[in-house]
Amino acid sequence: MSIAGWKRVISHIDMDAFYAGVELRRHPELKGKPVVVCGSGPRAVVTTASYEARKLAGIHSAMPAAVARRRLPNAIYIRPDFPAYREASAVVMEVLRANAEVVEVVGLDEAYLDLTGIFSPKATMRRIKAEIRELTGLTCSVGISESRLLAKMTSELGKPNGLVVVSREEALARFGAGPPGVVPGIGPKTAERLEKLGIASLAALGERDRGELEARFGPRSGAWLHARGNLRDETPISVSRETKSQSVETTFDVDVGELAALERTLREQTEELCRRLRRKELEGRSIGIKIRLDDWTNVTRSQSVESPTNDPEVVWPIALDLLRAYDPPRPVRLLGVRLASFGEEADAAAEEDEPQLRLALPG
Repeated sequence: MSIAGWKRVISHIDMDAFYAGVELRRHPELKGKPVVVCGSGPRAVVTTASYEARKLAGIHSAMPAAVARRRLPNAIYIRPDFPAYREASAVVMEVLRANAEVVEVVGLDEAYLDLTGIFSPKATMRRIKAEIRELTGLTCSVGISESRLLAKMTSELGKPNGLVVVSREEALARFGAGPPGVVPGIGPKTAERLEKLGIASLAALGERDRGELEARFGPRSGAWLHARGNLRDETPISVSRETKSQSVETTFDVDVGELAALERTLREQTEELCRRLRRKELEGRSIGIKIRLDDWTNVTRSQSVESPTNDPEVVWPIALDLLRAYDPPRPVRLLGVRLASFGEEADAAAEEDEPQLRLALPG
């Protein structure tokens, strides 16, 4: 099947080892060497790693920095510089918007484009790749397929610096023998439950009766799994994503057991969160806190206010009351504050923090 016969043409563009790429652009002498971008604290995690570091020691994003240092002590470790990454990202996204009408940005380093109706989607994405390389010195991987889901899966096939086009039929043949977890959104726990049902491959998931999946996982999740098993996805590409909530979180280098110390951190987080919300002209009606104890127990508490706000003098007392009311029974590993329900149709129970802002402690 040619692209011309597709109902939708969706592209996913993913910058290659983006943060490391920005650092290599500033430090060309490091090209070809294993570079890891991460903090230095005992609980820091890897932001990204160059492909050399990935090949040598399997270092990847979200890996604890301490593990990375043990695996590859001779790598070059660089602290993250997010202002520089945001600056580079702005250039990349401007290139995308100049070449396509419908662009959905989902992070500093990735975006979806709806190319339906464009005369030559492949030529368009080649041009975009070339312009990004010329303006930033960075490379990206591109996937083109019939849906948002398939475009993301396809972009992974060409890493780094590739451009891959795959139809749904081709994707079913390519991925069918693989585990269900190859599909974004099917996590380890769901994959484990599927395996207990005798579903060890994506093809097996697609062949399973939808009614059975709905009975096992619930109507909504079962229907979603059945669709993903057949690599079907109708999720639209939207120019602007609805912001459900914004948060600031701190993972402590050492677990904190004193309530007074937690209160000081919460106050700093509240000031930072409200400052950023004012800059974005966002106001919310649901104020919440998130606490992760030293045994990894996660606790959330929230309270709604009558009028939308981004005033720290309104947010802070409520966040403080929520913290004191819970009074953590064990030392705290992570503490965060959240403001949600920005739209008129607010959902005060929303738990998703997207996009998420983090306030990191030194180190």
